[in-house]
Amino acid sequence: MDAQDQNWDDYRLFLAIAQTGTLSGAARLLGVTHSTVFRRLGSFEDRLGVRLFERLPSGYALTAAGEAMQQTATRIDDEIAAIRRQVTGQDQRLSGQVRITATDMLAIGLLPPHLAAFRAAWPGIDLELLVSDMRLDLTRREADVALRLGNPVQETLVGRRVGRLAFAIYASAARHRAGIAEDLAHNDWIGFGSGHAPLRQVLADWLPGLRPQFRTNSISAAVAAARAGIGLAPLPCAIADPDPNLLRVVPFPGDFRLDLWLLTHEDLRQTARIRAFVDFIAEALAAQAGLLEGRRPRNGKPAGA
Repeated sequence: MDAQDQNWDDYRLFLAIAQTGTLSGAARLLGVTHSTVFRRLGSFEDRLGVRLFERLPSGYALTAAGEAMQQTATRIDDEIAAIRRQVTGQDQRLSGQVRITATDMLAIGLLPPHLAAFRAAWPGIDLELLVSDMRLDLTRREADVALRLGNPVQETLVGRRVGRLAFAIYASAARHRAGIAEDLAHNDWIGFGSGHAPLRQVLADWLPGLRPQFRTNSISAAVAAARAGIGLAPLPCAIADPDPNLLRVVPFPGDFRLDLWLLTHEDLRQTARIRAFVDFIAEALAAQAGLLEGRRPRNGKPAGA
């Protein structure tokens, strides 16, 4: 393979398949189609004259040649990402793009009015919102800013806690009028999968006999299901309290809260457009502390009273 045939996008595609173990996973990661990944991998292997992956029923596994390439390609990819961060970190223009990542709960239920207000204040800055329950890698510039639940775990990330999310049990107005069984576990329930372990653990400790009749991996889907009357649901107060079709049944026991963090990579914190976005959203969420913490008043009384 001569120099003109070399294309770093091929190595990025190779790394995506190695990371996910499937063509479909790599396609989602790269934002292309399954057929594109299949075609480009075949072409790449043909040019190299070597098989990089074993095609197994369970997915794609690296060959010995693939393992050797992964080590070098990963190191180069890390260095390229570092160069991009360092260059972007010197950008003092209040224009360009900011890529934000958040879970569906935050992206749909919390962020939209703040994003609209930011666009009105900074019309030269374009926003891209990446909705994913996967933690996109800020080190590799998969996103510039992350709004996440829970403390940051990467040393290279910097940020601030911008709120604490309180949770309570909610039901549709119609289900509430029909009556809620005094023994909460005897009601129909909406539950969550393993991706929402803290919520599941609290409910298991509080109501050990609870058996959800409907499950979802999405808080936004749970909001819609509760609104439709499928059952009771543990939901964030900041999203459920403003919904006129949902009524708070009972607050969570104790002082259960999930910390809300706004994060970026340390190399990007002085980038003007990213700093403007982080400061704006942090201030906007701080102004909503009462809503986030479940202290939004209703009819002159604390919600759920």
